[in-house]
Amino acid sequence: MRHAAPRPPAPRVSATQARGNLRGALLMAAAAVLFSVEALFVRWMTARGVPVTTQLAFRAGGQLLWVTPLLVTGGVALLRSRHVGLHILRGSCSLATWALYYVSLSLLDMATATVLSFTSVMITTLLAGPVLREKVGMARWGGVLAGFAGVCLMLRPWEGAGLLSAAPWGVAAALAASVTWCGLTLTTRMLTRSESTATILAWVGTVTFLGILPAALWFWQPLGWRELGLLAAFTIFTPGIIWLVTEAFRHGEASAVGPFQYLRLPVVALIGWAIYAEAPDGMAWAGAAVILAGACIVSAAEARAGR
Repeated sequence: MRHAAPRPPAPRVSATQARGNLRGALLMAAAAVLFSVEALFVRWMTARGVPVTTQLAFRAGGQLLWVTPLLVTGGVALLRSRHVGLHILRGSCSLATWALYYVSLSLLDMATATVLSFTSVMITTLLAGPVLREKVGMARWGGVLAGFAGVCLMLRPWEGAGLLSAAPWGVAAALAASVTWCGLTLTTRMLTRSESTATILAWVGTVTFLGILPAALWFWQPLGWRELGLLAAFTIFTPGIIWLVTEAFRHGEASAVGPFQYLRLPVVALIGWAIYAEAPDGMAWAGAAVILAGACIVSAAEARAGR
């Protein structure tokens, strides 16, 4: 009788890598909390009559403010690139993503808008093969199918009084934001093959700010000191989200750090319940759980494939 060869033991994580994973997890958890705070700020400002275009202008201005030292140090050379069109497309996808996400937050409860944003992971997987020539394995396909099944549970298109019927524009904005976020992710992967992080950040800050500026000026409304104070805080902390996410993946392994990005769902749900008494029904939570599971499966499969 032939015996199967014993499997080699799984590689142990070194003490240094374990500390890096812990630091990365804490940074990603902080990013999730900050992301939730951003959603709360959007709710506050929208309720106070601050136009979405103004919110976007201040957010984009914050991005530009954070990369200003890079522009001062690197000068015009920092913007030199053989992929100008791709940079403009990435900046446009970024601007569209945040605009649509902010609109969805004004039309849906915070937890639902957040959950639907996770579908970007599944859409990215669908396009990774034809666009990036990546091999998509069975695990990632399983995560995609689970995610879209979860969307169906949440929206319940077979019900006349389901979420799709109650807030069609909010659902459309949230799902459209996932599509444009997919464009942002794919263009980022393409640009990181040849462009420096500094160049990518400088371009996205410039494109988003110049892109929203005309609309922000056209729809500008006089603001009080409280609204300006909220916008000032918004400008300062929102660019920190991408910094925290970048540093999290720099210190920790993707498989250890990635799942912590989904911590923002319970944080957002808790904020929505505590402040606005928002509570999705049982079917919505069931769909959210399935979407979250699908996103985690896809993220874990991508992390294993990247090793």
